[in-house]
Amino acid sequence: MPGAISAFLRKGDFVTAERLWLIPAALLLGYAVALGVLVATAHGFSDYKGRPLGTDFSNVYAAGQAVLHGRATAPFDPVRQYAQEQALFGAATPFYGWHYPPFFLLVATPLAHLPYPAALAVWELATLVLYLGALALLLRAASVPPLPARGHWLLLALAFPAVFVNLTHGNNGFLTAALLASALALMEKRPLAAGILFGLLAYKPQFAVTIPLALLVAGRGRVLAAGTLTVIALSLVVTAVFGFGVWSAFLASTHFARTVVLEQGSTGFEKIQSVFAWVRLWGGQIPLAYALQGIASVSAAAVLMAVWRSRANFGDKGAILCLAALLATPYCLDYDLMALAPAIALLAAQGLAQGFRPFEKTMLASLWLVPIVTREVAGAVFLPVGVWTMLTATALVAWNALRPEMPGMPEMLEIKDRWSEREDLNLRPPRPERGALPG
Repeated sequence: MPGAISAFLRKGDFVTAERLWLIPAALLLGYAVALGVLVATAHGFSDYKGRPLGTDFSNVYAAGQAVLHGRATAPFDPVRQYAQEQALFGAATPFYGWHYPPFFLLVATPLAHLPYPAALAVWELATLVLYLGALALLLRAASVPPLPARGHWLLLALAFPAVFVNLTHGNNGFLTAALLASALALMEKRPLAAGILFGLLAYKPQFAVTIPLALLVAGRGRVLAAGTLTVIALSLVVTAVFGFGVWSAFLASTHFARTVVLEQGSTGFEKIQSVFAWVRLWGGQIPLAYALQGIASVSAAAVLMAVWRSRANFGDKGAILCLAALLATPYCLDYDLMALAPAIALLAAQGLAQGFRPFEKTMLASLWLVPIVTREVAGAVFLPVGVWTMLTATALVAWNALRPEMPGMPEMLEIKDRWSEREDLNLRPPRPERGALPG
């Protein structure tokens, strides 16, 4: 039985063309019904539970409103930020903290000129289009010709469960995925543009820290320089528009974000997809959580650098970058798993072109499905399946990417594959005759 299960997962034959149509289509229908019910049961700007529609987007809109009223530092003060949210959505609204660096005020402020429903719609639709366009660009860069012939990539991209999680939260997962995908797509032929796109990820610094490491070991100096200059330019623009005070206010706000949101888990440990949250979910103390997260972060960085300095395929390198970016931070929410989309797209494109490697179809199916269950499973039975899936995928991708460079490994694998094929045919190597010497 264990052997049959291993063979089942190794081949991944359950991932059929028919299921790649039916499951995404069913999920899309379910998303549409759920969103329709959410809007139909809303009263004013709030849903049936009293939460602002778009939940997390409410803090972006409130921050923009504060800036428009001349209070650019207010979003970084939880008390003043909450007062602004209550003024907009009612006294009973839950608190949604602003935990972004000042760069994101450049997005929040223009949106605040619109009425809330219009701002939410513009934000969600615009970033969704960017995400889909970036995936199309990435698939072209990965040499999957032509896109329409590959059928349902668009259906799979839209039905990716993290899309629904991001839509209901009004968060910035679409933008993060779009920047990662488009930067990877342009890195070879347009390094300066790729660097600018990587630099724009500074609004999510916890996901951007691993990128310079990859670029450095891969010798992508032009991309790294363009990204660095982009961050410097953004800093100067922010200072000129909002004043020096936003930087000190942001630094002061990190204490609240670290102690209350992360360490005490006010957001909910079941929502956070990190090793840190896994330890805290299981009752581990804060020092232990930081220690194990540190090991995970260093390991993710080491794997990332090893793959990017190797002769690994473009798909493996891009996928490892996305996975390492998520695993290296202690604060990764389930809607942030949108960053898995470029990794899935790259590995799927590579598999279609070159053939899927053992366990790869199963891994891709798991990465695609896990965002819709990870919060519920962790909340119900304390199993952080999201972070487990990402750790397993990272190990598998790294193994596939690096094993050709290991001394003697290609020959060993060739021999192993020959015997695997013979075992599949119920063949066994001949037994030596009695009394014969081996070799």
